[in-house]
Formats: sequence, structure tokens, C-alpha cells
Amino acid sequence: MTQTLRTQGLSKNFGDFKANSNITLTFAPGARQALIGPNGAGKTTFINLLTGVLVPTAGDVFLGDDCITALPEHQRVKRGVTRTFQITTLFPGLTVLESVLLAINERTGSARTWRKTVASCRAEIDEAMEILRGLRLEREADTETRALAYGKQRVVEIALALATRPSILLLDEPAAGIPTAESAELFSVLAALPRDVTVLFIEHDMGLVFRFAERITVLVGGSVLVEGTPEEIARDTRVKEVYLGEAAHG
Repeated sequence: MTQTLRTQGLSKNFGDFKANSNITLTFAPGARQALIGPNGAGKTTFINLLTGVLVPTAGDVFLGDDCITALPEHQRVKRGVTRTFQITTLFPGLTVLESVLLAINERTGSARTWRKTVASCRAEIDEAMEILRGLRLEREADTETRALAYGKQRVVEIALALATRPSILLLDEPAAGIPTAESAELFSVLAALPRDVTVLFIEHDMGLVFRFAERITVLVGGSVLVEGTPEEIARDTRVKEVYLGEAAHG
């Protein structure tokens, strides 16, 4: 079972600006949870604090019983905390299979072995193809990533994240820039991920959020306004006032 990710009083200031203020949240193992809020609500800052990209001004991040606040980003990845970004960060000249193999070899340490034959990589190739099949990417295995449609590139980025064998997968606007039909397909793939992976995602498309999230956290002004099931969030008058009404009209 994946470990529980939680925060205690997590805060981040940039000078006098409070990007995140006293955020205390727990993400249950296997959760499918969305993080929503108006622009400037502090959503990406919060993800950056969870992954170690930013150092908090106050508060802590815990993975299971361990405090990981002081761990750098690469050490958190080794602990199972992996993220994707708003903009794809792929190697355009590599094929999809080569890209996933590179991520697997980095995880296992094989990337530092210069002389390694293809035959000796059979286990890694099998693992990579299993990831691609799970994400419906096997047909694109030999395609260079730069030749893929943008929606497929976002799925490849998720494949690279899965190659690290995460227990916590953090997605920063995974559907950004993707046509509606492709974004629905992307979230169908995410919904089918194994339950030993906890998924926390930032998303502005409320249709996708309410279709795929099992719990929703609403950030406003860097603080948690409310958290609950999609049904509870949809009925909450405060959320309608500060966000859902805005999202529906703009």
C-alpha cells in the first residue's frame, strides 16, 4: 500500500506575499484528488513545496511517518514522490520507448553504465513496454516524441513519471493545451492507474475535475477554503462565489 502524503502548517512567503498559508492536508493512499482554485491561489506553489522544488517558510511535509521537508527533490523521487509540469519536458529526438527506458535506467542506476548491450536491457525493455501498454502508447513506442500530437506527449510525460515507480503522482495541469477530446482520453488513462498510486492533480477544466476526482481541495488566496467530495464542493456556496461561478463564465 502506498504511503500517506500529508502536510502540517505548510506556508510559503515570497517577501511580503503569502503564496501558501498554514496548509494542513492529508492525501489518503490511492486517492484521486483535485486541487482547484482561482489563478494565483497558490496551487503550483503547493505542488512545488510537496516535491522539494521550493523550501517552505514554515510547516512540514510528511510521507508516511517520515518528515521529508528537508529532502531535496531527487531524494523525494526516490521515496516515490513524482510530478509532471504544466509544460512538457521531453527529449524530442528520442523515441517514446527510448525515453521511458532512459527514465527506468536512471531509477535503477543503469544510466551510469556506459557499456550495456540491448540484450542485457531486456528486463528494462519489458518494463517500459508494460508501462506503454498501460497508457495505450504501445503503437507509438518507436515514434520520436517530437512527432507526437501534444496530447500524446502529455501521456508520454506521465509514462516517464511512472517509470520512477511513484507512490505519489503529482500532476500540474496535465490537460493544459490539449483539445477537449484528447484531455478526456488522458484522464481516462489516469483514472485507470493502479490504486497503489496516489494521484493529486491541478486542473482548471471543471468538467474533468468533477468527472474524475473523488475528492477536491479548493485553495483561495493561498489557504484551504474547503475540501470534500465532488458533490459537496458543487453544493458549497462559498466555492460557487469565489470560483465555480468565475470558472463558468470565464
